[in-house]
Order: sequence, then C-alpha cells, then structure tokens
Amino acid sequence: LLQLKSARSCFADAGYIDVADTPTESAATAKPLVGGKDAYTVTPAISQHAQPLMRHHMPTDGAITFKKYMASTAGEWRLPDDWMDSPKQSMQGFEDTYRNIIDYIIRITFRIWDDRDVEYIRATYGSDSNTFDDFGLQHGDDKVVQDTYASMRAFSDIECVAQEVIWAGNDEIGFHTSHRVLIRGTNNGPSKYGPATGNKVEFIVIANCVAKNNEIFLEHVLYNAPALLEQLGFDIEEQVQNLMNDCPKGWPLPKALWDEMKNAARPAQPISVAEPVAGFDIDRMVRSAFGEMWGAKRSPERLSAYYTNDVSVEGASNRKWTGLEKHCEFFDMLTQAFPDMCVQVDEVYWANEGAETHVALRWSATATHAAAGLYGAPTHSKVRLWGLNQYDVVGERIAREWMLFNEFDLLLQLKSARSLFNN
Repeated sequence: LLQLKSARSCFADAGYIDVADTPTESAATAKPLVGGKDAYTVTPAISQHAQPLMRHHMPTDGAITFKKYMASTAGEWRLPDDWMDSPKQSMQGFEDTYRNIIDYIIRITFRIWDDRDVEYIRATYGSDSNTFDDFGLQHGDDKVVQDTYASMRAFSDIECVAQEVIWAGNDEIGFHTSHRVLIRGTNNGPSKYGPATGNKVEFIVIANCVAKNNEIFLEHVLYNAPALLEQLGFDIEEQVQNLMNDCPKGWPLPKALWDEMKNAARPAQPISVAEPVAGFDIDRMVRSAFGEMWGAKRSPERLSAYYTNDVSVEGASNRKWTGLEKHCEFFDMLTQAFPDMCVQVDEVYWANEGAETHVALRWSATATHAAAGLYGAPTHSKVRLWGLNQYDVVGERIAREWMLFNEFDLLLQLKSARSLFNN
C-alpha cells in the first residue's frame, strides 16, 4: 500500500492523475516526478489574456491570404518582392511597417532567422509571454532568444521556408495565427542533442500564436523533434534517456499548467453550437471529421463524408501517406496503444480563399498506455498528448492535412514511467 501510495503521489505531483486525497498544488509549487530545474517559478494566468474567437472573427473575403501574399515570389516562399503592395488591415499597436497579420508573421520570422537579427525577438515576444512546446512551458522572451541562438550555432545555414499562415481575429481581440514552416539546414555545430553530425535536415514545424500590440504573448509550437533526431542520425531512445538524466526546464507540466495550456483561447462552446448557421458549417464539419478519426468506429467508408479518398497527409516524425485507408491505419495503431484515449478539440479557426478554406485546429488528450504497439510494451501509465492540425478543405471535404503532436514529450512520459517502476 505504501508503494502504491508513493507511485500515486509522484504522478499526481507531475499532474498525470488526480488523487482525491492529495491537496491541489498551485502551478508555482507543483513538483514534477522527474523534471527541469526551477521549472515553475513564474506561471501567470494565460487564458485571461487570449480571448476565444467567434464566427465574425473569421476572414471570409479572401483578401488577405498566404498564397496571395506570396504570389509574386519566384521559387520558394521566403519573402515576397512586393510585400509593400500587400493589402492593408487595421494593425493598431503594431509597428507601422507591417501591412497585415500575414506580413507581420512572415517578416518577423525572416528578420529573426534569415537576417539573423535574433535580438528582434524582444520586440515581438513579451517578457511575460508563454510558449508551450515539446518540452513544456517556456516563459518570457529570454528563453526564446537563447533557444534561437542555440539553433543557429547548431545549424549555421538554417532556413525557414513558409508553407502556410492561417489567421483569424483582429487587433482588438488579438490575431490568432497558425504558421507552418519547413525548417532545413546542416548540423555543423553542437546541439543539445550532441556534437555536430554534418547531416542535412528538413522537417515541418507548426506554431500557433496569439499576437497583440506587436507582441506574441501566447504560442503553442511543435518542433517535430523525432524527425530532427532521426535525420541527425541519433538513436531516439538514447536521446530520450539522455534528456531524462537532465530534463529540460519546464518538463513535465504540472496539472494546473496543463489545464491552462489546453484551455487558453478555448470557447465555452464550439462556434457551430454557440452560433449555428444553416447549411454547411466548416466548424461543425472539421470537428465531426476529427471526432470520427479518433472514434472507435473509424473506417474509410465513414470518413469519406469528410475527406477526399486521395487525401494527402503529413504527420509527426515526417510520416507521410496518401488515401483514407492509410490515414485510418495510423490512427488504428495509435489508439491500439492507448485504447481509452479521451480527446478534446481546444480551438478551431479558419480563413476562406475562394473554393478552399484553410483551417487550424488545436487539440489535447489524455490516455492510458495499456497495450503494446507503436511505443513498445505497455507501461499502464497515464499520458498526455496535444497537437496542432491544419486542413485544406476543398468544397466540403478535407483534401490535405498536416498533423503534429507532442510525440517526443510522449516518449519522455513513457520513459519516465518505465524508470519509476524499474527503480
């Protein structure tokens, strides 16, 4: 009984399970089972700053879109030659140079990464900003600056090639953006994972931000770490063990911060429920497709109501496939390992562009690792997952999907559970 109580207390401290007779700890005092040093010294409330969007916050006229912004760019989408001709929208509180929110996201990224003006981060991230990533919560602009310098030392030729920016909101409630970027470079310097390998890497990252008054104050970003490690030639299991020995600051999130992360900007009700419309509703359709994909009765036949049969998908760890059957197979494997998966949609926003609608969806889940499968023998531990999806909806069906989730964090959680019980 003492052993079981000890195990329950450890996991409750890390926020993995709720224990009825364990007092709720504040985010500032909660201690992880195995975690980074001084991880929770500053934990301001987040959800009070990022306001949920409503239907009228979604751009419907297609005037400001990523493709139109980049239309004059020859070759890769880096920075358009004629950004000064981009449509102007109200950007109260932002620097005058930015014409609209897509211009802001693309050009601050270019200035920081391509022009190597890393200190400009301090003008675009608040000192009390909160960034949730694969390793937990990173608070403030100092951490963003340090991580950026470290990436440039590890990849001196690093490039960020924009692939999409989905946006909604305005300068009053805040702009919500989902930025998909192709990262590539040569590992010619030491990184936190080890010495330089000389290998070239290429992988996607998705960053969902909320910005107001020229500052990003909330960010959910997934760096696709397993894809990076595989291309660097490192053994992922070995890297997980290394990080367990010296856990990154901010990992794992205590329960209070986990709740803040998933509930930030989350509406009390889905827009399709709070503001129903007659006929096709993109919010209702995407939520339904998401629910069917995670549901126990998923099948290509059921999902054909929401997806084209030849849907193209790009997922975490550089997984790529085409077709509904392959899509279902991946989710079959994932839910086999976590049969009690409880998933919720945290935020959905979209932008119309002619016959296409670009959709950003953020989600979170809890589950028990109860069966062998993708992640080895079952640990019977509680785990948390969260993810960022982008969809291209053509007509009334999803034709393209990108899906990243905290897979490296998941591996750390499972390793932590195995280490606890082995010890």
